[in-house]
Amino acid sequence: MWHELQRELRPALTITRREIRDQFRDWRIIAPIVVLTIFFPGLMNFTARQAVNFVAKYGAEIVGDRLIPFLLMVVGFFPISISLVIALESFVGEKERRSIEPLLCTPLKDWQLYLGKLLASMAPPLLASYLGTFVYLIGVYRQVGWKPPLMLLAQILTLVIVQTIVMVSGAVVVSTQTTSARAANLLASFIIIPMALLIQAESVVMFWAQYNALWWIILGQLLLAGVLIRMGIAYFNREELLGRELDMIDLPGSARTFWRYFRGDARNPWMWLTREVPRTLRRLAVPMVLMSLILGGALLIGGGQAPRFPIPAEKLQAENLQDGSIQGLDVIPLFSASGVATVWMHNLRTMVLATLGGIFSFGILGVLVLMLPLMVIGYFLANMAVAGYSPLAFFAYFVLPHGIFEIPAIILTGAAVLQLGATLMTPSQGRTLGDAWLNALADWARIMVALVLPLLLAAATMEVFITPQAITWFFTH
Repeated sequence: MWHELQRELRPALTITRREIRDQFRDWRIIAPIVVLTIFFPGLMNFTARQAVNFVAKYGAEIVGDRLIPFLLMVVGFFPISISLVIALESFVGEKERRSIEPLLCTPLKDWQLYLGKLLASMAPPLLASYLGTFVYLIGVYRQVGWKPPLMLLAQILTLVIVQTIVMVSGAVVVSTQTTSARAANLLASFIIIPMALLIQAESVVMFWAQYNALWWIILGQLLLAGVLIRMGIAYFNREELLGRELDMIDLPGSARTFWRYFRGDARNPWMWLTREVPRTLRRLAVPMVLMSLILGGALLIGGGQAPRFPIPAEKLQAENLQDGSIQGLDVIPLFSASGVATVWMHNLRTMVLATLGGIFSFGILGVLVLMLPLMVIGYFLANMAVAGYSPLAFFAYFVLPHGIFEIPAIILTGAAVLQLGATLMTPSQGRTLGDAWLNALADWARIMVALVLPLLLAAATMEVFITPQAITWFFTH
């Protein structure tokens, strides 16, 4: 098995060696790497020295101690974003220079060609990042005497690797799906900006010195990198790469394609409801099972937070709960149609927000949004159990009246969002990426119109008219 893998990878590594050799022959690639390696770490060393001296005047040395590791992470990230142009031009740049035809005519498989170019695109940014990191470490040690703990150094170096993989793999996907280097460079903002925001999140973790959380960030980025690589290989097609000269936005054509998928083979609304919707549910069977398991895990995660963030026992006494519950419900007009509309629109906005988040994150952010209500429920169930109440009774009176409709709506929406994300990673024979995605979007719209909207309306009605009565009965019996 190992020898077979080596034999399959050998052509890809040949492409990698050729590309790296050509890259380092070009002074326009070498010069930025050298400049970034010398100038930017020097700038960060100057910043670190000035910051340490400044905060020491006010007895806030801890700020300087937390700033230095953050600057180390920035030094590793900055060269990657600059060197990203190499990955962006890996395919579309050669296509514009008309040097890719001989490469595409080789007997290599599509995945071997793609993997070879991907590995070659990672070498310059990774080299620049590591050189800059070690220059910074040497400089900051000589100037302020700071040495990183071995675990933190391992985390930073690992972060550099996974950030390189994520950004380069995303850039290569962009390079294969665009028709010009100019378009690829413009689309690079959709890679650099999210990663810059992630750097800000990592900075919060580092300033609070919660370094163990960095391993979870590394794991998440590794999963994202795997998704991007899988997506790139799935939709890489050398014939389309050569044949596609210009991409045009055809909104009317996209709308017609979407409507064709949404309508299906139905000739009237009844046929659509009785044939197309069940077909969609069958296609979503696996995502629905997966979403049900995820929501079950959300309950457990929420319950697991109860020991860490317990609600004081006196707050869970019957009289306090009764007062708080009745006062808290005043924000919603109970026992009225306006209250139903308020709750229904709130839940609908949540589903749309989850879908939008899922579209830009392969379904991940959408699922996280939909997990939040179940995590809150699990948290309160665990706290009620600690206070001596029956968790089942709490669930039956506080959640079940409207949850019997709302939870299936969450499962259906989550399944459709997962399918939207999976479509980007799964090749569709005979269809383009856009066509396959429009099909998945039509499935989402069909589920929303036929099932989720009515379920959310029923849930809102129960939440406004029935759940308050159940809660009142819970406190008075």
